[in-house]
Amino acid sequence: MGGAKGVVCMKDLNDETFKTLSRVSTATLTTAMFKRGLRNIYLQGPQRLSPGKNMVGLAYTLRYIPAREDLDVLESFCDRENAQRKGIEECPPGAVFVIDSRGDATAASAGCILATRLQTRGCAGIVTDGGFRDTPEIAALDMPAYHSRPSAPTNLTKHHAVAVNDAIACGGVSIFPGDVIVGDNEGVVCIPAHMAVEVAEEALQMTIFEDFVLEMVQNGASIFGLYPPTDETTKNRFAEWRQRNNR
Repeated sequence: MGGAKGVVCMKDLNDETFKTLSRVSTATLTTAMFKRGLRNIYLQGPQRLSPGKNMVGLAYTLRYIPAREDLDVLESFCDRENAQRKGIEECPPGAVFVIDSRGDATAASAGCILATRLQTRGCAGIVTDGGFRDTPEIAALDMPAYHSRPSAPTNLTKHHAVAVNDAIACGGVSIFPGDVIVGDNEGVVCIPAHMAVEVAEEALQMTIFEDFVLEMVQNGASIFGLYPPTDETTKNRFAEWRQRNNR
């Protein structure tokens, strides 16, 4: 669960909540979180390499600190305790691998081989506030991937992998192992695990209402009294619309 280091367990995210989060936008989720006083939950920087369905999963994290020349040499990859390699091999199926690269995209956070390994392990996605190398190949994977920009140099030139599945910062957002990570074609949000069920349900209801509003606006309606629904007739029309559209 979020807030403490521990093992990510996908059973902590129930099927109904997973399905709901797969249907709502990060924009709607940020509003639902804002209502609860959380303003800094949208990761600044990471963008999706190729469009697709929502990414939903529990955070499994990797933290980088600045590289040091006596430690970050090619031979370090031979060590099975190398935190980057260890994290890739231990990330659970269904989890989202989230990398704290300190917002530094001057060297790669990971490349296609590691991303492919995560995909074959059944992971839900990979996110970094740095950059990836081999981006054309990563973009072609079925697994969603988010980064700030392409970066060809090996991670060793700038990053030292220091901790797996610990609290990190990514895109300026605090992320704890087990937090719920949702990504769409716009970006990525982090939802504290204990809030996921209620936030998902409210976001779904907001989505249904906004679908109604969009249809009304497309048909020429003014937003006054409609969005937000301060006019009592709006609520009545919405109720009729929901019934008519089985929403």
